[in-house]
Amino acid sequence: MSTVTAVPLQPVKRGYLVWLWLGIVVAALAAVALAAQGDDFLSRNARAKGVVTTPSGLQYKVLTPGKGGQRPTDADVALVMYEGKLLDGTTFDKSQQPTPMPVAAVVPGFSEALKTMEKGEKARFWIKPSLGYGEKATGPIPANSTLVFDVDLLDFLPEAQLRQMQQSMMGGAGPGGMPGGPGAPTAPPTGR
Repeated sequence: MSTVTAVPLQPVKRGYLVWLWLGIVVAALAAVALAAQGDDFLSRNARAKGVVTTPSGLQYKVLTPGKGGQRPTDADVALVMYEGKLLDGTTFDKSQQPTPMPVAAVVPGFSEALKTMEKGEKARFWIKPSLGYGEKATGPIPANSTLVFDVDLLDFLPEAQLRQMQQSMMGGAGPGGMPGGPGAPTAPPTGR
């Protein structure tokens, strides 16, 4: 028969237990802080009331509903009032008067945003960097910036119709340009 020799354990000092529990609490707080950092603005914003996220990642919220179901397409020119801001609230662009914008000639996120709007609608858009200017800094917009736009879609017209209206407004302009310009018919010489 064998006997086991008991080795007495020394009691753990109370100070060591306090430090052990304090370390566990600090580690738990650090884990919560790191988890919150992973929850970026767009992730939090997607959970806000009324915010819609498209498959591309564009987020928008209708502030004032539009009038009817008509929406612009890539072939249209939209007449808008807008204000563009960074997430910190810095305004980088603002229209002073109604501004015509070809829907297909703006950054992809803004184009997609315009195509979600009805005539007369006012909306706020959050455009992630890959749908905006991406890694390229542009003027007052730093690289990799999320853009925030408040847009009021006043009207839109097909681009071809707008060009036709511009030509007719030039009045009397022939196919060559302004009256009296190259290609315009010349007046018959006057006899003296």
